Amino acid sequence: MNVESQKIGYILIGIAVILSITTFFVKAEMDAQEEFMCILIEQDPDVTMEDCPAHTASHTWLLSISFGVAVALLIGGIYLVMPKPAEKKRKKVDVSKLSEDEAKIYNILVGGESFYQSDLIKETGYSKVKVTRILDRLEQKDIVERKRRGMTNIIFLK
Repeated sequence: MNVESQKIGYILIGIAVILSITTFFVKAEMDAQEEFMCILIEQDPDVTMEDCPAHTASHTWLLSISFGVAVALLIGGIYLVMPKPAEKKRKKVDVSKLSEDEAKIYNILVGGESFYQSDLIKETGYSKVKVTRILDRLEQKDIVERKRRGMTNIIFLK
């Protein structure tokens, strides 16, 4: 995992927490002010509740957006911090040290996760015996691994 993206993730989580706490306190303060205004309006016989500024304020949607941004930042930060599934690191192979036939099979195997041995025979045009011998050499060099599956083998790069 990239350490930089993990740092950014922690920063986003911190910003999300700070924004959430700040928004919470702003909301609590606004609620207290609105309640006070409603009490004052209720005591004045000349003014109706429809005239109360607390009932016509537009800050509710701003607070909702603020909470939404905090949640989005939190989710993004958690995504960046969470460990990613480890990619299988393949063994470095010096292709120049392989024979032409070994290099051909190796280059086919690099293009995918695994291949059936019968697919390698079809793709290379080599005989079954030749492919088996090439795979034997690649296995001795610890480049490939064969696993038996029914009547055929599955070939993996190490």
